[in-house]
Amino acid sequence: MTSAFLIIDAQYDFCHPDGALFVPGANRDVDRMAGLIREHSGQIDYIVVTLDTHHVLDIAHPLFWADAEGNHPAPFTAISAAEADAGRWVPLFHAEQARQYVRELEAGGQFTHFIWPEHCLIGSRGAALHDPLTDALRNWCQQRNRDYVAVQKGLYPLTEHFGIFQAQVPNPAMPETVLNTALIADLNRFDTVYLMGESKSHCVANSLKQLLDFAPELVPKLVVVTDCTSDVSGMGYLADPIYAEARARQVRFIESAELAEQWKADNTLK
Repeated sequence: MTSAFLIIDAQYDFCHPDGALFVPGANRDVDRMAGLIREHSGQIDYIVVTLDTHHVLDIAHPLFWADAEGNHPAPFTAISAAEADAGRWVPLFHAEQARQYVRELEAGGQFTHFIWPEHCLIGSRGAALHDPLTDALRNWCQQRNRDYVAVQKGLYPLTEHFGIFQAQVPNPAMPETVLNTALIADLNRFDTVYLMGESKSHCVANSLKQLLDFAPELVPKLVVVTDCTSDVSGMGYLADPIYAEARARQVRFIESAELAEQWKADNTLK
């Protein structure tokens, strides 16, 4: 039986208490991920890490928008299509394309457009993997004589890109926003795919939803490691329908300690 880890956005800005968008509990999540990788390298055949990566002038960052007085929205401001169309919040770049994006988000039943603190800026410390994970990955590479795979998302500034497999509103002219069928095929080579990372309420949930929608062949292989992911404070409810659908479709959920015990038992039987 072969297994792969799909680790979503375990980066400094989300996982360190000093990060720009720290997710409470993410530092402990990373410690548990790193422990699994260090102590059970032989049971992990492949590792994909994703890297949320943004420009400063991103549609989900404050500098992209302003009100009539020129004030930028504070982080954690929601912007509806009605507010954008009415000029309550005015996009300062690619204005009509930005308004259309917010309309399409709502029409497609996606999360409401939301302004985040500037985070995971390209080339910054905040965009890097959190150190405990980096150390564990290096150790795994040495033990298994193979490298991990890193996949960036979020560089196209005119759409949010929560899920790793495609942007919230894909733009056919921008290949990095459309469905990443190559990554789906890559993961499908393995018997089990363990999903974890940050945040449970957003990027992990949307990655899971995209697998449910676009990769049904992978669904029986999915296992969510429940104590290696945490919610953005106060926003866990947003993803409740996604996890309910996953459970209804027999996606498995497991804690890291239970997984470690299973792997120890497997080793004993060998």
